[in-house]
Amino acid sequence: MLTDSDTPPASHLSDVTKRFLLAAKHAEIHVLEQLSSNCRIVIAVKHVVHALQRERGASNIYIASKGTRFAAQRNTHIQSAIAAEDNLRSQLKSLFLTNKTVDGNPRLLSSVTLALQGIDYLPVLRDKISSLSLSALESTRAYCRLVAGLLTVIFEAADIASDPTITRMLVALFNLMQGKEYAGQERAWGAIGFAETHFDTRLCDKLSTLQQAQQHHFSVFNEFSTKPQRQLLAQLDSSPASHDVMQLRNMIAQLADGSPIAPEISEVWFDVATRRIDAMEDIEDTLTEGLVKAAKRKVTNAQEEMTNHQRLIESFSDEHVPEGSPLTLLFDPSMPGLVDDHSPHINGHELDTQAEALSAHRSFYDLLQGQAQYIKDMTKELEDAKRAITEHKLTDRAKLILMQQFQLSEHDAYRRLQKQAMNENASLASIAQKVVDIAQQSRPKSAAKYRG
Repeated sequence: MLTDSDTPPASHLSDVTKRFLLAAKHAEIHVLEQLSSNCRIVIAVKHVVHALQRERGASNIYIASKGTRFAAQRNTHIQSAIAAEDNLRSQLKSLFLTNKTVDGNPRLLSSVTLALQGIDYLPVLRDKISSLSLSALESTRAYCRLVAGLLTVIFEAADIASDPTITRMLVALFNLMQGKEYAGQERAWGAIGFAETHFDTRLCDKLSTLQQAQQHHFSVFNEFSTKPQRQLLAQLDSSPASHDVMQLRNMIAQLADGSPIAPEISEVWFDVATRRIDAMEDIEDTLTEGLVKAAKRKVTNAQEEMTNHQRLIESFSDEHVPEGSPLTLLFDPSMPGLVDDHSPHINGHELDTQAEALSAHRSFYDLLQGQAQYIKDMTKELEDAKRAITEHKLTDRAKLILMQQFQLSEHDAYRRLQKQAMNENASLASIAQKVVDIAQQSRPKSAAKYRG
């Protein structure tokens, strides 16, 4: 125990120490403001994705019908997509290109750059479709690559988010949008089959895979979304639009033998599938509205805490401490230090007694401890929220391994992961982990069971 003469005065709380406490809060506010800006980008990306999904479906029918169907609808969707693209560019410029120094995460900005490069060449794709110089399959692939690039922007925004609440909302949004994208791809493939007046086993299998992928991502969405948002998805599942889609899915399954079908049904399929997808966008809008409000609230709360910190620091007393050890990291028995230290610790009564005489030290130290505990709690919650992101990365890595090892398409690699998960009654993530582990152990023979 230090004697009174050994005890440093309260003024030993240096100005630098106090400034660093405020600097930590300033940094937190800056990160939250950047996160709020990223949320605005996410919303702009969401609108572009939805517009491109509709344009893709209409373009498929236009191409498959040799330009005789959906020309007007396609032009309408193109104009909507162009408006959404212009808004995205405007948002990006205002947030990242107004200063000489760009303030943004390099991974996010890299994914934005790649997506923008694809958008820059959309006029070339549209001209090729107008001249019918692309097949419906080539058109679909091009749009899907661009949408995948845009979804990567949202995925990166979720991955770099530093607030657990915002991260959970972004994870929910990403999975809802990814599920919606698979619904859009189902609409596109179905439109091709109807417009070409027949289906086959391979196309039906592809549609089945897309349906299962939707369910997977909607399941993750349900895990990370709020109860009202889950209820909206449940209402959609029981809606007339979903019922109509199920009826047409059953019809498609019965046409797997290649039986002919009237091309006019392509428009029915497109309209029915679009009603379901548009309902998903309504849920997206609910999510993004909540996202913006939450981000603004986080910034406001942090700014208010900053003001309170400043007031508290200004109110701390500089009077000399009469006796006892100052409450600090050096003399806090709750802090980790010497391993297997069995020396007597300060009991609670002694702490309370010292606290009365050390109000300035205790107030400042409590402030430091509170901020440290807040960051620790946020980190733990953030790790929990990012579990779905980690699993998504793992699945992508497993798909790439299977694609490279067995010369598979992404669709076939994902299908085999799904099939193995069903065979083993296991999660997709656990099967992906096995594939990655096998690849790391360099035992190709052990991966034979994933050949299909």
